[in-house]
Amino acid sequence: MSLARNVFVQSGLTLASRVLGFVRDLALNARFGGQGPLMDAWATAQMLPNLFRRLFAEGAFAQAFVPVFAHERATAGPESAEAMASQVLAFVMAVVVLFTILAEVALPFLMPMLLSAYADDTRSLEMATLMAQLAMPYLACMTLASLLSGVLNTLGRFALSAGAPVLLNLCTIAPLVLIGDAEAAALFASGAVTIAGILQAGLLWWGVRRLGVRLAIVLPALTTVVRRVVVLAVPGAIAGGAMQVNSLVSQILSGSDEGARGVLYNADRLYQLPLGLIGVAVGAALVPRLSSLFARSDTVGAQRTMDDGIALAMAFTIPAALALLVMPFLIIDGAVTRGAFTSDDARRTAEVLRHFAWGIPAFVLAKVLTPPFFARQKTGRPMQFAIATVVANTIIGSALWFWLPTVGIDGAIGLAIGTSLAGWFNVALLSGALAFDGVYRPGAHLIGRLVRLSAASIVMAAVLAVCAARYHDITDVLGSKEATLAVVALGGFGVFAGLALALRAVSLAEIRGALRREPRSSASALPPGGED
Repeated sequence: MSLARNVFVQSGLTLASRVLGFVRDLALNARFGGQGPLMDAWATAQMLPNLFRRLFAEGAFAQAFVPVFAHERATAGPESAEAMASQVLAFVMAVVVLFTILAEVALPFLMPMLLSAYADDTRSLEMATLMAQLAMPYLACMTLASLLSGVLNTLGRFALSAGAPVLLNLCTIAPLVLIGDAEAAALFASGAVTIAGILQAGLLWWGVRRLGVRLAIVLPALTTVVRRVVVLAVPGAIAGGAMQVNSLVSQILSGSDEGARGVLYNADRLYQLPLGLIGVAVGAALVPRLSSLFARSDTVGAQRTMDDGIALAMAFTIPAALALLVMPFLIIDGAVTRGAFTSDDARRTAEVLRHFAWGIPAFVLAKVLTPPFFARQKTGRPMQFAIATVVANTIIGSALWFWLPTVGIDGAIGLAIGTSLAGWFNVALLSGALAFDGVYRPGAHLIGRLVRLSAASIVMAAVLAVCAARYHDITDVLGSKEATLAVVALGGFGVFAGLALALRAVSLAEIRGALRREPRSSASALPPGGED
C-alpha cells in the first residue's frame, strides 16, 4: 500500500474518532462550562490518561516497538517475534499495572497540588480525585493496545488500530447525554474511560489473533530480549511524546488558576486535531517503510519517502495552522459556545489557541522527523532532544505564566507560547541531527513544493482573516454562527485547494498516483489477506 493510502486510511478513521470526540467535548462544555470547577476537575482527571493515550495509542511507543518486532520477525522468524512480543508485553504490563496502583493510592495526596486553585474547595478536590481514580486503569489498557497496534502496523494493518479510539468517545458520550445530574455524569464518564480501554485492547487482541499471531500470557521477567526492547522503546516513547509531555507540564502549571485548566483542555483538543489526523498517521506509516528501506541500505528510497511524508503532512498542516491562527474565536464560538460555555469562555480559549497554532507545523514535523531514528533503532538522541525541549518549555512557560498576569495578560497564553517554542526547538534539533548524520536533508523539489503550499495557504489565511473581522455581519446574513463557520471553512478550503492546484503545489495526477495501491513485493512480510 502506498504511503498516502496508509496515511488516508489512518486519517479517515482518526477523523471519525475526532468528530465523536468533538461531540463529547460539546457535551462536556455544555454540561460543565468552559471555566468551571467541574470542567477543571475533568481536565485534571484526564491528564495522565490523555498523556498515555497520546504516547501509546497515538504512535510514540508503537513507533519505537515496530522496528524491533519487524527485525526479529525478518531475521528469526514469526515464532521468535511472537515470543519476544509476549515477553515484552508481560514485563511492560507488570510495570504499568504497578504504577497504576501506586497512582491510585497517591492521588488523594497529589490532587491538592495538581488542582491548587481549589485547595479550599473540598468537594471539587474529592470529585477530581475520584474521577482520576476511575479513569486511571486506562493506562494499563493503553499499554496492551499500543503493543498490539505495533504488531498490526508491522504486518501492514493500520485500520483497526486507527479505528479503535472511536470506542473511547462512544463510551464517554453516553453518560454525558443520558445522565441528568452533572456530577453523576462526570463520574460515570470517567469510569467509561476505563471501560473503553478494555474494549480497545480486546478489539486489537482479536485483530492480532485473526492474523494468526499468537501472543502468550507469560510471567514478567527482565530477559535479555526484554532489556533490548526496553532500551530502545522507552527512549523512543519519550522522544515521540515530547510535545505531549510539554502539554502535561502546561496542565500542571495551570492548576493554580481557576478555569485555566479547562481553557487549556479545550484549546488542546483543537490544536491536537491536525497532529492526530496527519502527524501521527504519517509517522506511523513511515516507520515500517523506513525500517525496510534502511535494512536494504536504500538511501535514495528513504530520501524520497521522507520528502513525500513531509510534503503530505504539510499540505494539510500549514493551512490548518493558519486557519487556527487567524480566526480562533470564529472557530470556537461557532463550534463550541452553547449551554454553560459562553462567548467569554470562547474569547479566552481563542487567545490561547492562537499561540498554540503557530507551533502546530512543528508538532507535526516532529512526528515525521523521528521515524528515521526509530527505523534505525537509534532512539537515544531524540530522547535527549525531547528532554531538552521539556526543560526549555518548563522554563519559558513558567516564566511567562507568572509574568504575563503582572502586565494584564492571561498567563495561559504564556504556557501556549512555551509549548510552541519548545516544538520548534525540537524540530531544529531533530532536523540538524539527521542532516549532520547524512541521513536526510530536504530535497530541492520538496522545498519548492513547500514554498508553493505556503503561498496558497497565506492567501487563504488573508481571506479567512477578513471573514473573521466580519464574523458578526456574516452571521447576521446567514442566520447562525454554525452556518458562518461552515461557510467560511468551506470557502477557505476552496481558496486553498484552487491555488494549490494552480500553483502546482499538488496535481490531480499526483493525487491519483498517491492513492493507487502499490504492487506487493514478493518479499513482503504480510500474511495472506492483504493490507488495510
